[in-house]
Amino acid sequence: MPDRRIAMVGFLQAQNCSNLPASWRHPESAGDFMTPEYYRRIARTLEDGKFHLAFFDDRLAMPDRFGDDFAEAVRHGVRVVKMDPIPVLSVMGAATSRIGLGATCSTTYYEPFHVARLFATLDHMTGGRVGWNVVTSLNDSEAANFGADGVADHDARYDRADEFVEVVLAHWKAWEPDAILLDKAGGVFADPSKVRRLDHRGRYFRSRGPFTVPPSRQGHPVIIQAGQSGRGRAFAVRWAEVIFAIYPNLELGERAYAETRALAESAGRDPDGFRIAPAVYTTVGETRTIAEDKAAFVDGLSRPVDTLALLSEALNFDFATKVPDDPFTDEELRSISGLQAIRDRVVRLSGNPNPTRDDFVRFSNRGTVREMPHFVGTAAMVADRMQEWFERPACDGFVLAATHVPGAYEDFVRLVVPELQRRGIYHRDYAGATLRENLGLAGRGGASAPGRNARGPVDRVVDPSNP
Repeated sequence: MPDRRIAMVGFLQAQNCSNLPASWRHPESAGDFMTPEYYRRIARTLEDGKFHLAFFDDRLAMPDRFGDDFAEAVRHGVRVVKMDPIPVLSVMGAATSRIGLGATCSTTYYEPFHVARLFATLDHMTGGRVGWNVVTSLNDSEAANFGADGVADHDARYDRADEFVEVVLAHWKAWEPDAILLDKAGGVFADPSKVRRLDHRGRYFRSRGPFTVPPSRQGHPVIIQAGQSGRGRAFAVRWAEVIFAIYPNLELGERAYAETRALAESAGRDPDGFRIAPAVYTTVGETRTIAEDKAAFVDGLSRPVDTLALLSEALNFDFATKVPDDPFTDEELRSISGLQAIRDRVVRLSGNPNPTRDDFVRFSNRGTVREMPHFVGTAAMVADRMQEWFERPACDGFVLAATHVPGAYEDFVRLVVPELQRRGIYHRDYAGATLRENLGLAGRGGASAPGRNARGPVDRVVDPSNP
């Protein structure tokens, strides 16, 4: 990809803490996280730093698997306040004009038409700056909130998600860009030959259409995904235009980056058609000593309950039932139905096919600042690390997680962004008006919608017994 520049994403949650559960304990963390002004401040800061995207992770339940109770999570503030990110995104969109705005929405607990209309409408209201992060939802607590006994099998969730995205994309492409005529004299609002009905009947969904929202300025919202398992990565390279990742170090990141691009090529997709961005923390100071002292302070805010509560949530396994040095049995490892990538990473990094609870805590670092790479130092030192990752290459950009809000974002924008711009690897201004333009993604809408026909209505009928 010629003239590469770092793609930058702000990692957000509409909750009482940043991605780091301990962040709310930081004395400089803002406490007005349920107010619109909190999110306006974040949005303006990230836009001042020319971030491409402000992205909201989301879960549909609080962590309540540890000890089969929510008490410890509530007591310690482990991601327990979880507001709907869509209204928050609307607030941020009204306070900004260029930064992209992404939110998570589940393919397991919503319907394709609902998601298609929600994000298409928001895309219009923000001038074409919206992205949809596709998740399958992974824990039993989320299932319980929606009346289900538990989550479906890992691969089955992705099978359902494949069809879900097909339907959403087909709805988004139901109107031709020039369908609306607004011919007041002739009395013709739009050309009906340029609007198609979907008539989808598949294994998981039925959706007739016609869709009710014409295409936005960028065609349709950008598709975001973060699949890390084998099945998840295959899903990501099929659909995603931005792929989020967590790489424990540069070497593994470089390998995974190459593997993901190779997987896309083998599936017939141009690997330059998406951006890969791993999550990182940064702690920057005017001197190395200042930065290291700040990082040590943040690291000390984490508590063991943070890790245990989040491991229990993510893996659908109550870690309170295991003592620290108790190995997981083969049956227990097979029973893990949530983020299997965490289980696989712990097994690989520990070198133990039956890791203990301590192994999970140590090698996952779930809920701590050590869960992902942490670039610490002066602006030049942090920029050195980012440039190395970008140029090896191990990524196309970064998802910046905040050790505390708003200070971590403000420090990065004030100190690191100018240094990256000086080196010529970070843009000095937005390339265009839409998220798709600013990410350098070609065309009006990225991934194609299977079952589409450019000439007229489509009947896509799938035999449920043979999808």
